[in-house]
Amino acid sequence: MSADFVALSLPPLVIGVLAAIACALPGNFLVLRRQALIGDAISHVVLPGIVVGFLLAGTVSTWPMLLGAAAASLVAVAMIEGIRRLGKVEPGAAMGVTFTTLFAAGVLLLEQSDTSSVHLDVEHALYGNLESLIWIDAVGWQSLVDPVALAGLPPELGRIAMATLGIVIFMAVLWRPLAVSTFDEGFARSVGLPTGVIGVALVVVSALAAVAAFDAVGSIIVIAMFICPPAAARLVTHRLGAQVGWSLVFAVIAAVAGYVLAGHGPLWLGFANSVSAAGMIATVSGVILALAAVFGPARHRAGQAT
Repeated sequence: MSADFVALSLPPLVIGVLAAIACALPGNFLVLRRQALIGDAISHVVLPGIVVGFLLAGTVSTWPMLLGAAAASLVAVAMIEGIRRLGKVEPGAAMGVTFTTLFAAGVLLLEQSDTSSVHLDVEHALYGNLESLIWIDAVGWQSLVDPVALAGLPPELGRIAMATLGIVIFMAVLWRPLAVSTFDEGFARSVGLPTGVIGVALVVVSALAAVAAFDAVGSIIVIAMFICPPAAARLVTHRLGAQVGWSLVFAVIAAVAGYVLAGHGPLWLGFANSVSAAGMIATVSGVILALAAVFGPARHRAGQAT
């Protein structure tokens, strides 16, 4: 039983948790800056860039796909500004048109490209391939200290682990500038902080999280984790450090509970088949947000103040 868990369930669980953490960390500042939809937009606009990066490199490689996603993000920014200024429409509408158009373009590229040899198609773009990320070489917990077995870990685990580590370092190094520019941009500028650069860096880090998580967990989890855990944490506390901590707790709970419920929940209810892990993880994160909205102490304090 333990050997089966290590080989079949441990890698997907760890990858799901790391992806949730990688998205939730920058998501806190996106929510506080009232830019939560940027996470949604990023998860859509990176798809054509990822596909183009894959086609140029001929393989699923982090750097070509990351550069492609960055290029797609720049194209998206240019499109949003062009639509907003030339079409005289409000930014939200311009953003909505842009990310749906680019996502559709990415889907068309996938359908017209030969990606049969890798886990890169329309279904995986939406739902990821979390359940298939198994560790074939594992024979039990002792495999965690076996270099030969460790070499057979899914490559997605290494990519999302490196991305998560980079995001943690970014947050630790720029914690104070991020906090100051988020809560009082005018004061941040007055003390010489490059608020524009900080904002762009936050978007770039969010794009890194989206790209690293995309091929493993798909866009559904990416969208949910950018918004739901930080928003739920905001309803629990008004302190930034505590909010980030709670968002990580909620992200981990959603990833673990969602994965378990996807595999065993339908069986417990008498159904024959399991459901998508990505879809269930996103659903659990939404349930956590709903519970925080109803029972969160920060919400009740705000209600008492009014």
